[in-house]
Amino acid sequence: MGNWVVSLAGPRRISLEPCPPDPLGPGQVRVRTCYSGISAGTELTLYRGSNPRLSKDWDDAARMFVPRQTPVPYPLIGFGYEEVGEVVEVAPEVVDRHPGQLVWGIWGHRAEAVLAAEAVWPLPADLDPLAAVFARPGAIALTAVLAGDLHLGDWVGVFGQGVIGLLATRLAALSGARVVAVDRVPARLAHATRYGARSTVDVAAQSAAAVLRDLTGGRGADVCLELSGAYPALHEAIRSTAHAGRVVAAGFYQGQADALGLGEEFHHNRIQLVAAQVSGPTPAPGMAGRWTGDRVAQTFMDLVAEHSVDPLPLVSHIVDASAVADALALLDRGAGDVLQVVLRF
Repeated sequence: MGNWVVSLAGPRRISLEPCPPDPLGPGQVRVRTCYSGISAGTELTLYRGSNPRLSKDWDDAARMFVPRQTPVPYPLIGFGYEEVGEVVEVAPEVVDRHPGQLVWGIWGHRAEAVLAAEAVWPLPADLDPLAAVFARPGAIALTAVLAGDLHLGDWVGVFGQGVIGLLATRLAALSGARVVAVDRVPARLAHATRYGARSTVDVAAQSAAAVLRDLTGGRGADVCLELSGAYPALHEAIRSTAHAGRVVAAGFYQGQADALGLGEEFHHNRIQLVAAQVSGPTPAPGMAGRWTGDRVAQTFMDLVAEHSVDPLPLVSHIVDASAVADALALLDRGAGDVLQVVLRF
């Protein structure tokens, strides 16, 4: 394949388009993509046209959204953040990266990219390259776990057992928490059990709040992590949490809140509601100086390399990059058997 890039011309109008190669500059490497995972959160909001960055501008200095002054600059090209590839060229002064080396990083859905050498990380020799597409989703999951400030023996509800929710379930279990996984898809709940969840709740048949209170002698969860991005799930996570407990809102919530009653358990039980977001140099602000963005991602990949986390069972579909429109449509339909969809270049 030559150099190609995924291009979004408008809501649900996506394709793979040719693009010229970038020149190699000092300190840079050229990487040929092997796999690029598709996010079922952020990328779907771009695909559907609901992402707030499409209707508003982000003022980085003020750290707030402001009215958009110009039309959306379609086409949007090269979005994506779950890449793994092979180094094919290095600048003369680069000494710690070499052609033939497999690396992971963030360079978007494109067949080839030129990046700073330090922006890509080598894979361990015995690691399946496909596992490296989970570096960023794993970092998002770990950021949520860090924001939850979990302790050994805590009862933790994890709401939403998609890719990031399942990874959070595994990481919370590794931390010593007693995890209750919440979803409406039985197959995903089965994954959660294999990842160490002590109990599961099928919300089609049970109330998560009732189950968590029953398991804890009426107290409720110490911490709930909400990773589905659905307002009703956030409401139920708040209902499920003990007095003065913590709820981590780590999903990418769209539009205005519906089915979220902040005058109910949130108010009466003094729930701590905190956001978790992976972007920036300090994704865990309360641990700034220790947990940088690089450390979060590298820690997750270390756990994968040492076989504490096995993300490969979460790959449900591998699709040729030329069929990217089919891949996004598959995720858009929201079928329960679809987890991690990966583009193959």
